[in-house]
Amino acid sequence: MSKMDEYRKILQTLDDWDPYLLKESKLPGPRGNLELAQVVADEGSLELFRRYIAYTADQAPVNSPYEFLAFCGVVGLGRLLAQGNTALLETLRVHASDPRWRIREAVAMALQRFGDVSMDQLITAVQKWSKGIPLEQRAAAAALCERRLLVKPKHAKEVLRILDEITATFERVQNRRSEDFLILRKGLGYCWSVAVVALPNEGKMLMEKWLATTDKDIQWVMRENLKKARLARIDAEWVKMWLNHVSSV
Repeated sequence: MSKMDEYRKILQTLDDWDPYLLKESKLPGPRGNLELAQVVADEGSLELFRRYIAYTADQAPVNSPYEFLAFCGVVGLGRLLAQGNTALLETLRVHASDPRWRIREAVAMALQRFGDVSMDQLITAVQKWSKGIPLEQRAAAAALCERRLLVKPKHAKEVLRILDEITATFERVQNRRSEDFLILRKGLGYCWSVAVVALPNEGKMLMEKWLATTDKDIQWVMRENLKKARLARIDAEWVKMWLNHVSSV
């Protein structure tokens, strides 16, 4: 029996999940119990998820066991979204700007559950997010740039287009030192490489356009992506050439 199967069996015997989830959350700690969170998302109800997502950052601060309940609730919304409750997209969009990084990650995980069922619908849904505030843009990019979702070239092409549009917004940002912008920048520092690996020729061409820019933050994003081993595996010489270029700028 796998650990997730064990969790599932235990939860099915409990009337009140909260004490067990708090005890098994692995928080405080460097990594919450992601396996248990996925089981909660699979087995929980909308009522339960709504109660969990009501735990705000004040009530359930970063790295506290109660943050784990909020995390589970957000991921659980992804299951219901994948089952057709698209009204939950707006709820997830609100949580994309949560001050807690784990909750923001939960939003991306929830959206990826939607993408597992219909990548076309996910792309359509987050296009609005990609034109929103930085943390909404970050959620859109993080959700889309998952290898398992980019199997079809048409999806990879659409995701590259969205990344291109998000990157273009950097040139209009006034406060480059804001925390939200820096979070977005960090996210794009790995997202591009995931999408490029899924569609190398078109992806590298788009990256080259941004590698030639003089914008320091865009240069940082591209340089971080060039450092990813996944890119070197598809074209080591290209990576070396552009790393040399950005190092000399």
